[in-house]
Amino acid sequence: MAQLFSGGVRRALARIVVALCRVHLCADSARPDQFSSPTIFYANHTSHLDFLVLWAMLPLRERIRPVAAKDYWSSFPRALPARLFHAYLVDRSGKRKKNQIKGMNEVLTRGESLLIFPEGTRGDGRALGHFHRGIYLLAKQNPQVPVVPVRLQDLGKILPKGHHLPLPHKSSVCFCSPLSLRPGESQISFLRRARAALLPTSGS
Repeated sequence: MAQLFSGGVRRALARIVVALCRVHLCADSARPDQFSSPTIFYANHTSHLDFLVLWAMLPLRERIRPVAAKDYWSSFPRALPARLFHAYLVDRSGKRKKNQIKGMNEVLTRGESLLIFPEGTRGDGRALGHFHRGIYLLAKQNPQVPVVPVRLQDLGKILPKGHHLPLPHKSSVCFCSPLSLRPGESQISFLRRARAALLPTSGS
């Protein structure tokens, strides 16, 4: 199905998404076109629009795979967009965790990028949630791959959790400086730094 999603259709959809969400880059954002694949992108999560907006903003969109919850995105009709955007589905129950990380490592080895929401679920936008350890494991096992924080703002006001129709509102995206695991750095320290990179700043 994803092969039927031609380059022209991708570009048209990207323009529609950016226009609908009235997306702009924040003042201190890096340029989306400076990133190459493979890259591990991670972002805060408040809306189903989060992936679509990031996908639309990145020129390497045909090589990015969103990591999504299997229990939510494997049943009809949600399975359709999951297949269309070539999502990598994971089991949130924690079963086969090693195999899931191994599978994501293989995605990166093939030269594709991953988009991860480390909170594991959509939040209400008022506070950033707890980060799961998957992003730490990926950074540790793929030291050559940049880990790029992406701060999303106000997408939850356009399509809040539990809503099905978008509301008019501006939104912003900020591609931040890449992170890497420091020598001897603990999981707690890395996750703390990764989470801090997504906290709002005065320049966003």
